[in-house]
Amino acid sequence: MGAILTLVEPVVVINKLGTSFFDMALTQTVYNQSLKATAGDSDRAQTLSSHFLLIQSVLSSVAAMLSIIPLSRMADRHGPKVFLVASQMGSVLGMFTLVIFMYCEVPLEFLYLGSLLHGLSGGGPMFWAGVAALASLSSEQGKRTLKLNIVDFCFGVAGVVGGLLSGYLYQMGPSILLLTAILVSVVALLYSVFALTDSRRSLSESEPLLAESENGKTMDRVSVGMLMSTMVLFMLGMVGAENVLQLYVLKPPLSWDSIWAGYGRAATSTMYLSSFIGVLGLFKVLGDTALTLLGIVSNCTGMAIMAFTVESWVYFLARGIMMFACVPMPTLRAMLSKNLHPQQYGRVFGLLQLVLAVTDLLSNVFFTSIYPLTLGWFSGFCFLLSCAITLHMVFYCYSKYVFLLCVILNKPPLKKDWLFVQSFYSQVG
Repeated sequence: MGAILTLVEPVVVINKLGTSFFDMALTQTVYNQSLKATAGDSDRAQTLSSHFLLIQSVLSSVAAMLSIIPLSRMADRHGPKVFLVASQMGSVLGMFTLVIFMYCEVPLEFLYLGSLLHGLSGGGPMFWAGVAALASLSSEQGKRTLKLNIVDFCFGVAGVVGGLLSGYLYQMGPSILLLTAILVSVVALLYSVFALTDSRRSLSESEPLLAESENGKTMDRVSVGMLMSTMVLFMLGMVGAENVLQLYVLKPPLSWDSIWAGYGRAATSTMYLSSFIGVLGLFKVLGDTALTLLGIVSNCTGMAIMAFTVESWVYFLARGIMMFACVPMPTLRAMLSKNLHPQQYGRVFGLLQLVLAVTDLLSNVFFTSIYPLTLGWFSGFCFLLSCAITLHMVFYCYSKYVFLLCVILNKPPLKKDWLFVQSFYSQVG
């Protein structure tokens, strides 16, 4: 029983269910209010909704940046569990602002207060910093990639269930969906506070850091810097486009209702399941490096197809091609943890999430600013741009990491790692 209480996966599953329900309620509420304000004009409603969600994202990200440093110091003293508890408290408080909006005569801008509360408590960045730190502390170095992909697998399962149920719950009534989201999120918070335990493993002599060598300190800085840069560039190209996609499916020619929007969210979350299956089957064959690059190719190919989506089946085809799209981030986090001492997890993962929060903000500002400008001529342009940014910038950065890894350790490149990069560049020039 004690071993079960050290697992962070139950928190991830319950929290994802709650946030899936809330995201559906929030998106539908904002879009419906925008339709009313524009007398049913879908293009203008799309523009208003994207601007509102952009401001909301900016407020949440900026507030999260302000809270990361004090929360990281608390985590150094009390453990990374602080990240989980603080961020979930802010999430629950933020959900109550939507309740007030539904039952009281307040303007739509009142919902910005919920974003501020969520951000000041750490928001999503701190939640995932805590998840990554606790998962790394409770796993052996050789199994860490698999461990972090299991966490993402659980996240995906919960996302599929939440996506499928959210549409039907919304049909029963927006208030039912929202109250369910709050109840589920409270359960996740209570589990984190009273049930989850912080299990710390000591780094054994048989598990040296990946960066240890004659130039260990240099290698540590180079590898950590390059891995973090790869994650930043990957998020820069993909996060904003994914957020735009949530609005894209609501307008013609797709014109999805809440049921179809739920199916779309479920299909998105299914990528976590297929990515986990891919890691299980290919990890020993390809290794961390090639797995990450495979995931990047899968993500970008699907996003390019998404740009030409005019029927629902094309959307789901693109999601199928993106089957390995969720491999890169957990695998890169696992590689990063292998270059760190366990005592550094809280501080470094907190710093990483600070950088990713800035990246998330920039990506959302960039894509949500471009999207309204393309509605009149090619609304799928954002997805092609996302593909181009991610594919070339991330492959360049990641190939440099592989090269420097080999040079500093004075070892030739591993065939399964380096040939994958070479074969890519031989095709795209």
